[in-house]
Amino acid sequence: MGLNQRGRKRRGRAPMAEINVTPLVDVMLVLLIIFMVTAPLLNAGVPIDLPDSNAAPLAQEQQQVNLSMSRDGRLYIEETELAPGELSARLAALPRGAEGKPPLVTLRADKSLDYGAVMAVMGELNRAGFNSISLVTVTGGSAETP
Repeated sequence: MGLNQRGRKRRGRAPMAEINVTPLVDVMLVLLIIFMVTAPLLNAGVPIDLPDSNAAPLAQEQQQVNLSMSRDGRLYIEETELAPGELSARLAALPRGAEGKPPLVTLRADKSLDYGAVMAVMGELNRAGFNSISLVTVTGGSAETP
């Protein structure tokens, strides 16, 4: 058994000292695609058919409140539905920023809503001191703040 190998040098496979990064890159690209697809869906919790616009999007502010109006006229702050007449009380309870400045309000209203209904909500926002209101539209297939 050992007599055959005494004269010859041992020629086995040397241990591989490099890492194959191709599977790692493949997994990372798949994760990137998953995050790119799901990230826009995390912002909105109320299904609304937004109107189209060609306006350029503005930068997102840190402190903002999302106000949504559904097709049937129901009102939501973030994902919480409001009872009729509850908007002004909820707006007054919102925390103010530095120097008492109210947060930016992003209004997402379904495009089939009556113009008067949207203006009534905007008037209530103005009466409560929220003068900085962004209307959300669809540009290029995703919801953006114009």
